[in-house]
Amino acid sequence: MRAYIVERDALIHNIQTLRRFAGDIPIWGVLKGNGYGIGLLPLARLLSENGVERFAVTELKEAEQLREGGFADNPILMLRSTADPAEINALLDLHVILTVGSYETAVAINAIAGSRADIAEVHLAVDTGMGRYGFLPEETDKIISLYEYMKNLAVSGIYTHFHSAFCSSRATKRQFALFQSVVDKLQNAGYETGMVHCCNSAAFLRFPQMHCDAVRLGSVLLGRVGVSTRLNLKRVGYAEATVDELRTIPKGHTVGYGAGWKAREQTRIAVVELGWYNGFAAERQNDLYRVRDSLRGILHHVKDIFLRRNLIVTVNGHKCRVLGHVGMVNMVVDVTDIDCSLGDKVVAQINPLLVKGLKIQYR
Repeated sequence: MRAYIVERDALIHNIQTLRRFAGDIPIWGVLKGNGYGIGLLPLARLLSENGVERFAVTELKEAEQLREGGFADNPILMLRSTADPAEINALLDLHVILTVGSYETAVAINAIAGSRADIAEVHLAVDTGMGRYGFLPEETDKIISLYEYMKNLAVSGIYTHFHSAFCSSRATKRQFALFQSVVDKLQNAGYETGMVHCCNSAAFLRFPQMHCDAVRLGSVLLGRVGVSTRLNLKRVGYAEATVDELRTIPKGHTVGYGAGWKAREQTRIAVVELGWYNGFAAERQNDLYRVRDSLRGILHHVKDIFLRRNLIVTVNGHKCRVLGHVGMVNMVVDVTDIDCSLGDKVVAQINPLLVKGLKIQYR
């Protein structure tokens, strides 16, 4: 048996803790990536049951799942600018709030809404450094043209996205100042900006002064965010598998591809059907090779060597070393010093975003 277990009580604890920290500030529950890997609809239902009624998505399919799953009237914000006619029409049919991140996108949405004798509710995206979607801060005149000439758009919000809230206060404060300058220019000129929001999970925790009119929370719901916090959040989710085979190998025997581990003495091993394909010991591919990133990676591995760090799983509640390279769909675990039988439970920590081939179970 293999599954990814989501602890319902821990997730509810996190949602309620975050709501208390937010106070009266509304929360947009971000559900991208199948609800950060733990299931879009189950997560949406728990959010709704605990007072979070606004959702944000990045795919049309996610919005469709929410509407078909019983969230007929909840506000849904598409966090991606699109000019695709078929997608715009489908999103308008679902009464989704669209993101306008460029003049060209605004023209496309306005034209389609006009052809339907419809009004498209939109949030404006401002690119303060993320480099994805959004008007540049110096393009205020283009934003104003939306208010002046695009009568089939109704602006109900404006937002930006921080790129370094988890690691750089200086960069985040600079982005916030740029964003606030755009909001101020629009409001001072008499234009209604609606709901102002900029905080992702890390910024929400680190910069309460930036909460504005709403916040967007995703990874922090699962207790998985790379910043320190005093909120006592619980890390949600783990993989569960069983011992498929037990063997005793002699001194000098090797384990795994490349003979990456050699037994220094007779060793009892357990074979577990869980591997990198399922997300265990799987890391995202490096996609940027700045000097500082490369050096950081080297230092991290050197530190692992000196501290003699090993991959660990728990078998019957006991911490056990993983031996050799992790395979695609299995691993080998040292169970020499514990009582262990076929079928015993093995627990492994896996980021839910990396999970594949495992059934998601809420308990």
